[in-house]
Amino acid sequence: MVQKLIDHYCRLLSVGMVGCLGLMVVLVFGNVVLRYGFNSGIAVSEELSRWLFVWMTFMGALVAMRDRAHLGTDTLISRLPLGGKKLCMVIAQLLMLFICWQMFTGAWAQTVVNLGTTSAVMEVSMAGFYASGVVFAVMAGVVVLNDLYKLLSGQLSEAELIGVRESDDMPTGHPEKPPAGDKP
Repeated sequence: MVQKLIDHYCRLLSVGMVGCLGLMVVLVFGNVVLRYGFNSGIAVSEELSRWLFVWMTFMGALVAMRDRAHLGTDTLISRLPLGGKKLCMVIAQLLMLFICWQMFTGAWAQTVVNLGTTSAVMEVSMAGFYASGVVFAVMAGVVVLNDLYKLLSGQLSEAELIGVRESDDMPTGHPEKPPAGDKP
């Protein structure tokens, strides 16, 4: 149930990232054309693009976290027995929860401090800028807690205990399976 909600949320984030990137391209390109061609410009272009970039970065980090697509190394973990892999994953998940908490408290403090501060051009509360960290920290915590629950309840396979994926998205430590009909 929780995994399906996370998957739907990440699909929504992917659509949001496409929207952010598209709007950024239009704003920046339009601003360049207006400045060089017509000695004019879109006043909010740079500021709004910066806000969109920050939100898009946090959305992408969350989607990558769910897909286990962040950089990592499995040199040691892949050589451990099953119990060692589980222990390492529990430690990693607990450390990530601690980082999520740290990020939440810092982003929340910045959001509260900047409630009354407005941005220079758009003149909207800067709290919206810092809220991106709050949203990321909360949702990343949900993803980590879901992974920890799946680990502790025995729902993860041994291949899923290694949190790194190869570039072809195959679990590390397992040779690629040949397509059906091909002989090795």
